Amino acid sequence: MNSLSARRGAFYVCVAAAAWGTGGAAGKLLFDEAGLDPVGVSLWRYLIGGVLLLATARLFHRPGARRPLSVPAAASPRPGSARSRWVSKDMVVVGVGMAVYQTAYFAAIEATGVAVATVVTMGATTLFAALGGRVFLGERLSRAGVAAMAAALGGLLLLTTGLPTAAETAAQEATAGAAGVGGAGDKAAGPVVAKVGAAGNGAAGSVVAGVGPAGDEGAWASGAVVGVGMALLSAAGYAAVTLYGRRHHADPARTTVGGFGVAALCLAPFLLAGGIIPSLSLESLLLLLYLGAIPTALAYGLFFRALSAVKATTASVISLGEAVGAAALGVAFLGERLTPAGVAGSVVLLAAVVALTMHEAR
Repeated sequence: MNSLSARRGAFYVCVAAAAWGTGGAAGKLLFDEAGLDPVGVSLWRYLIGGVLLLATARLFHRPGARRPLSVPAAASPRPGSARSRWVSKDMVVVGVGMAVYQTAYFAAIEATGVAVATVVTMGATTLFAALGGRVFLGERLSRAGVAAMAAALGGLLLLTTGLPTAAETAAQEATAGAAGVGGAGDKAAGPVVAKVGAAGNGAAGSVVAGVGPAGDEGAWASGAVVGVGMALLSAAGYAAVTLYGRRHHADPARTTVGGFGVAALCLAPFLLAGGIIPSLSLESLLLLLYLGAIPTALAYGLFFRALSAVKATTASVISLGEAVGAAALGVAFLGERLTPAGVAGSVVLLAAVVALTMHEAR
């Protein structure tokens, strides 16, 4: 495997984060357009992503070159063993981690909305990765790295407080409903309103304001707790996969494709629960293909490749850029809103990510 510079590794993480930022919005749209639940969205993204990576590897394989997706010679087991052909510990660990954190992430999106789920997940991931990197990998951030992480988390906090309060969300939906363009059953108001309704979007406000809609405070707060809990579970799984990928430098392409396969197998038993077979239309088909190609195949392939050159904590901080992209898409296409404080938080967060990326590239 060719060595990768820290500069290119940081760039790969930036591209992966930008791609991941669109994944939450695509998943949210699939809830509404294809009738899929969080498990179904996760299963299909892994199946499509794995097939696309395999097809790409075959397409660009040059005659006489090393077989695509093969195990590096230094790490190859004995010829003829089952492990040498299909399964490795790296695939199992990465695949199980993917199944857990991706499904938990989409469950958090369903409960709280794209913006809150992404902000909580990515913020907690950074802290978990920093702690794990120090304890298990002996990684230490430079002063610039610590400053960038602090600024990024500060921006993340501003972005969170920039989400609408319960009263603002309820008033907006009531006004839209009175005008005949909103309400829980109107797709014109966006999948957030259509799928989650006032309680779902209100959960975002409850995290910040600590209050719920009048007459439904208990159920609203319960939804927020479940959503944030799912986001924290997703963060723990994502940090664990990042730390494992940093410590064990296996073949990134093989690990990614194998991880997708293992993740799909982990989610397959939930087929019996329903919500797996999509309601196909041109829009839902394009969304599925996009989710499998860009935020899955491309993003994960680049990310695992980058971990051979970039510290786990650095990768997690740069990945925080995903939160800005997800929040922007939530505002643009899903009916979510940001206040001026949220916009300021996005600017601070992006500045911290850019500064850390440039520092790592030196």
